[in-house]
Amino acid sequence: MKIRIQDKEFDTKEITQLYPAAVVKTGYKDETTQVSLEWLEVESKGKVEVVGFAIFVHLGEEKQHSFIFSTREEMDEEAGRIARQIQSSRA
Repeated sequence: MKIRIQDKEFDTKEITQLYPAAVVKTGYKDETTQVSLEWLEVESKGKVEVVGFAIFVHLGEEKQHSFIFSTREEMDEEAGRIARQIQSSRA
């Protein structure tokens, strides 16, 4: 089955991980890292600077694609589109 995320198409057989995350500053220069949305909501308690949100797609050990969004709402909308593609293939 194929799914489309923004302008890229992926064969689901090749996807080893697909997940949303927040992108935050690490505090070292302009370095950023990803953190789980759960950690951001429960543990961060406003102690980190969020610079965006992303959907990450891993294809095996080597390849990773990142789709960056300015807001959580934009990311959630794209996640909904992905979910609908997967659901419609099962119908």
